[in-house]
Amino acid sequence: MKLREIKEILQAEVLLGEEKLEEEVFTACGADLMSDVLASRDEKAVLLTGLTNVQVVRTAEVVGDIKCIIFVRGKSPGDDVLEQAKKAGLVVMKTKYPLYIACGLLYSNGLTCRSGEKNGAV
Repeated sequence: MKLREIKEILQAEVLLGEEKLEEEVFTACGADLMSDVLASRDEKAVLLTGLTNVQVVRTAEVVGDIKCIIFVRGKSPGDDVLEQAKKAGLVVMKTKYPLYIACGLLYSNGLTCRSGEKNGAV
């Protein structure tokens, strides 16, 4: 799924990386615990979270295959977060939807999660 499609599905506002919306992603990870994100095995992923601190960007950098961070519940990150995300080459969006609904919308439109495979999910 292209990031442009995700933007439309979530009625999201692009805060950073508009020029990268044609990039394709294969999976999504929704979490507020960054330790859960570190344990994920998602490839070319979108990270959805309600946390708006710089640790979210640092976690995305460590994971290495997160292409986009989407802040839920209409939350806006600070300039320090956007600056770090820009350095990391990430796309950043925000949506009014809560985490549960945003993940459900993406899942129902075909975006999966590899992390749940070991438990028979997906």
